[in-house]
Amino acid sequence: MALRFFHTADWHLGQQFHGFDRDAEHARFLDWLLAQLVERRPDALVVSGDIFDSISPPASAQRRYYQFLARARAACPVLQIIFTAGNHDSATRLEAPSDLLADLGIHVVGTIPRRPDGSVDPTRLLIPLRSAAGTVEALVLAVPFLRPSDVPAVEGARDPYLEGIREIHRKLVAEAGAQRDAQFPGAALIALGHCHLTGAEESRESERCLVIGGSEALGTDAYPAELVYVALGHLHKPQSLDGGRIRYSGSPIPLSFSERRYVHRILEVAVADGRLTAVTDLPIPRTVSLQRIPESGALPLPQILPLLAQLPAASTAPSADHPFLEVQILDDGPDPTRRRQVDDALRDKAARLTRIQLVRPERTPGAESSQPAARVGSIADVQSLDPIQLMASAHRERHGTDPSSELERALRELVANEAHEVQRG
Repeated sequence: MALRFFHTADWHLGQQFHGFDRDAEHARFLDWLLAQLVERRPDALVVSGDIFDSISPPASAQRRYYQFLARARAACPVLQIIFTAGNHDSATRLEAPSDLLADLGIHVVGTIPRRPDGSVDPTRLLIPLRSAAGTVEALVLAVPFLRPSDVPAVEGARDPYLEGIREIHRKLVAEAGAQRDAQFPGAALIALGHCHLTGAEESRESERCLVIGGSEALGTDAYPAELVYVALGHLHKPQSLDGGRIRYSGSPIPLSFSERRYVHRILEVAVADGRLTAVTDLPIPRTVSLQRIPESGALPLPQILPLLAQLPAASTAPSADHPFLEVQILDDGPDPTRRRQVDDALRDKAARLTRIQLVRPERTPGAESSQPAARVGSIADVQSLDPIQLMASAHRERHGTDPSSELERALRELVANEAHEVQRG
């Protein structure tokens, strides 16, 4: 008998995007997801971590989460649901109501359960999934994000953390295989995980490093071949590895401008007779766009302003529907009016300005050596520093050019006035 389930991850409910709330976008995604559940009637829904954007999500995000669970249970009474914690989630907060939710067919795994002797207790980590006919067709290893304290010690390991992750997977697969052979012959072994695999593409603007130093990247060999499908979270770009056996579903909405071209989706996975038989992409409608002006590179402000003037005028649509906008301006020198000019150009426009990105121009040959940088080695050096030279050095470092004669003259006047005030008293 075949079994189908939806794989999604990285919802990041409660995200603040440069100060703007994403609740309206998340509400539309969850409405769409619920409609897909009703229409396609999968046997299960699995969510591989980062349900929330922070360990202390706002009340609105928690309300959105629980409302979705209530609606999904009412619309699809026999749907099996599994949530695991990601690195953004509070593992203990997420699984606090797990006993209550389990009675509704909703399994939440935030932490690694332990036996009295300290070894991993697989009881809550191994979850059987049943087909519409009621037979167990898959056994899920519901593994949350693993912190160094979660994994067993491996004697002589070059990297104790990574080897500990491999060891915990080996033990869980062995336990799952034994349970399958004894109770559910022919069931497929499926794993959930929240990690960074070597060779997968990341978007560093929005994906928090799991372990300082980047040593957290695992090889695909961390997931034994007995696992017919591995449903991963953490990386926001949908992608597959190891011939499609291991997949990231990706996030449902773009969480940074580096993700604006991603085709966000959930995955519908089918298994039968202990094998992976099909994976179908279900693209998620983009409800709010992310725009960058210019689309690539940067332009001087005088060339940016006409482009902003061409943006559509604000309509009666709510501001939560307005595109997010990033403006990339060529940094051709200090300009205290830059932000005001951009704000004026965007007045009454259907756009939400997230940030102005200043891009340094390419350094011209010899610009760095036109004047030597000031160096400080002692108190005497500090006392002998020339403020004009300091300003010129900082200007070249920041803008790649020498300061204008007007700027130098203004600074000389300030220095002279300060010296005069000191002499007077």
